[in-house]
Amino acid sequence: MLESAAARYTQVRDVTVTPGELLLALYDGLFAFLNGARMCMDNKQLPRARELLSKAYAVVSELMIALDHSVAPELCAQLEGLYDFCLDRIRNASRKAETAPIEEVVRVLSPLREAWRIAVPKAISELHAAAAQRK
Repeated sequence: MLESAAARYTQVRDVTVTPGELLLALYDGLFAFLNGARMCMDNKQLPRARELLSKAYAVVSELMIALDHSVAPELCAQLEGLYDFCLDRIRNASRKAETAPIEEVVRVLSPLREAWRIAVPKAISELHAAAAQRK
């Protein structure tokens, strides 16, 4: 019974999540995969580390694909360059079984993740305030 309630909650949440909340979830997943891969490499669990790096690669690829160049071409070009750098570093980490490239990805994406963590709730709050004023 509890499992079906949890599954239903997940299903409803997935349908009602805002794009900003989805973006934050992607970043959270990305950092979890990167940190897990780093720990696995430290523990010499290379197959699991490569699996987690593959998942991190997929997340960054999705972030890149989701860029809408028609809305903010300059910002998207900058983000695309950043994401391309991260994809390269993730490939190197997997190929060479080194943690330094993972640390580089974490270092360059952490400020962006924190900016989204601040901006998304603020945007949602402003959206709700505007909707309340229209009523």
